[in-house]
Amino acid sequence: MTICGVDEAGKGPVLGPMVTAGVLISDPSELETLDIKDSKKLSPKKRESLFEEIIASWQTYTVVRSPFEIDSREGTMNAFTASCHAEVVRALHADVIYLDACDVNAKRFGDTVLRMSGHTAEVCSEHKADAKFPVVGAASIVAKVTRDRCIAELKTEYGEIGSGYPSDALTIAFLTEYIQTHGEAPACARKSWQTTQDIINRSSQTGLSDFF
Repeated sequence: MTICGVDEAGKGPVLGPMVTAGVLISDPSELETLDIKDSKKLSPKKRESLFEEIIASWQTYTVVRSPFEIDSREGTMNAFTASCHAEVVRALHADVIYLDACDVNAKRFGDTVLRMSGHTAEVCSEHKADAKFPVVGAASIVAKVTRDRCIAELKTEYGEIGSGYPSDALTIAFLTEYIQTHGEAPACARKSWQTTQDIINRSSQTGLSDFF
């Protein structure tokens, strides 16, 4: 019997990609030697260490969706996220699937992912699954580290952009300055996000006021 856990990182940020990852194991006891936790509760150094061990020891699959792909999606963000989970499920083809649900209705999310994947399996879809099931925690680590590395690459191109989340003052400062300087959002930004639209609108109003 094979088991996979699936989780995503970066559903909500205004900058950078969303990363969905899956980890395939044969027995839950395989992960007992690792201190697997929800990736958000681990230090960056610990995440990196576990990431290297996970990808060296088990089959993994990662889906990276760019801001352009996110902006170009059809339907809701939940449906888009489900489609990314489904791609991972289809690739790993496990007998039992554990999902970190990205919908208020966890069962509906699991049913949607399974239907989109075209795969037949037993599904356990729960909120905060990354903290409940080590295999989902492992997927959470793979997704988080992969996204962190993407953000690091963006920083070499754009300079300091913060974490990419709307709540991060560094991210808002970067986005505001870029839009005011270039008259448009950078390619690393999700242009359909309200945060981006609000900054564009404010910058436009500021620009008009300069003429009066």
